[in-house]
Amino acid sequence: LMHKKTVLKTYKIDLGFNPRGHKAIEGDGKTPEGRYVINRYNPDSEFHLSLGISYPNNKDRARARALGKSPGGDIFIHGQPNKPRRLTKDWTLGCIAVTNEQVEYMFAHVKPGTPVRIYP
Repeated sequence: LMHKKTVLKTYKIDLGFNPRGHKAIEGDGKTPEGRYVINRYNPDSEFHLSLGISYPNNKDRARARALGKSPGGDIFIHGQPNKPRRLTKDWTLGCIAVTNEQVEYMFAHVKPGTPVRIYP
């Protein structure tokens, strides 16, 4: 988490269950890579709290369209599942998972339009 060029916090994260490479289509288990923004908040998430990112962007939609597929959507930075279940590393369907405490901090401090950069 950054403010201008200053790193405020760093987090250990879990990604989609198929984490290598950029998300191309719905259901591929990959987490999108690139530049997005925080565009919505979900206090009723099934993963504690969640902040939505602006995937898919125009480039993502064009890439999926060229494959004749849907790019998917509903990509979030979220906490842990509300219903207990066994988790492994990189367990999400393409989202970015952090601890509940970490997502609570983000939910309280990160504003709409905040840039999100996701790179390998």
